[in-house]
Amino acid sequence: MSTYIIGDVHGCYRELRALLEQVNFSPKKDTLWLTGDLVSRGPESLQVLRYIKSIHSSVRLVLGNHDLHLLRVYCKISKNKPKDHLDELLNAYDIENLINWLRCQPLLQIDVKKKIIMAHAGITPQWDLDIACACAREVESVLSSDAYPFFINAIHGDMPNTWSGNLTRLSRLLFSTNALTRMRYCFPHGELDMVCKEIPKEAPSPLKPWFLLPNKLPEGFLIFFGHWSSLESDQIPKYVYGLDTGCCWGRELTLFHWECKKFYHQKSQQKCRKH
Repeated sequence: MSTYIIGDVHGCYRELRALLEQVNFSPKKDTLWLTGDLVSRGPESLQVLRYIKSIHSSVRLVLGNHDLHLLRVYCKISKNKPKDHLDELLNAYDIENLINWLRCQPLLQIDVKKKIIMAHAGITPQWDLDIACACAREVESVLSSDAYPFFINAIHGDMPNTWSGNLTRLSRLLFSTNALTRMRYCFPHGELDMVCKEIPKEAPSPLKPWFLLPNKLPEGFLIFFGHWSSLESDQIPKYVYGLDTGCCWGRELTLFHWECKKFYHQKSQQKCRKH
C-alpha cells in the first residue's frame, strides 16, 4: 500500500494517467492525494474529474481556486473564459453530478499518523491546526449545502486579511477561502497579501512567502500544497512541499511517493506558454 501525492493537475489528464502508470498506482490498494486545481487551463478537465470521481474511495483531495472558479462559472456567476478550456466539461451530460461531487470535497486534509497536512495554497501562520480545521470545515459545510451558489457569489475580495475569532460569518468564510485556496504572501505579522504573484526573490518588502513566517503548527508535520507553479525547490523549507510544477504551462506534473520519499515527474504534452 502506497501513498502518492500529486500537484495541480489542471486538466492534464494524459499526464496524470502516465504519471500514475510510472508508479504502478492501484486504486484497490494505494491512496492518491491531490493538491487541488483539478480543472482549468489544460485540455481535458472533464476526463480528469470523471477519472478522479470513479476512484474516489482511493482519493484524498482538496479544492483549489480554479475548482471554485468552475463552480462560479457553472452557476453563471463568472464568465467561461476560452483560456480555461471548460466548454467540454460544462456541456457534458454528467456535469451536474460532477459539480455536486466536486463541491462536497474538502479544503484541508490531515493524516495524523503520517503527519501530513495538505491544503491547496497552504496554512496561514495566523492559524493553529485546530483553527485551520474548524475554518475549513465551515467553508465545506456551506459548499456542500443547497445554498452554495449564494456563498460562491459572495466570496469575492481580498479583505479581511487578518484572522480574528470575532469576524462575522461571511468575513470568516471569505478569509478562510482565501487563505486555503489563494494565499501566497503574507506581511510580517501574518496578514494575507492577495496581490503579489512574483517569485520570492522579486517580491517587494516586507512581503514573505507564508511558509517562511513562524507558524503555530505541531512539530514534525510536513505540509503539501500546490497553487504556486513558479516556485523553485530551493525557495521552500524542507518540511514544506510545493508540488505545482506547471504542467498546464508546458513543464511537468509531479508526484511524491510518501513511503519512499521519492519524486516522480511526467513531462507536459502542452505547448509551453506564459501564465
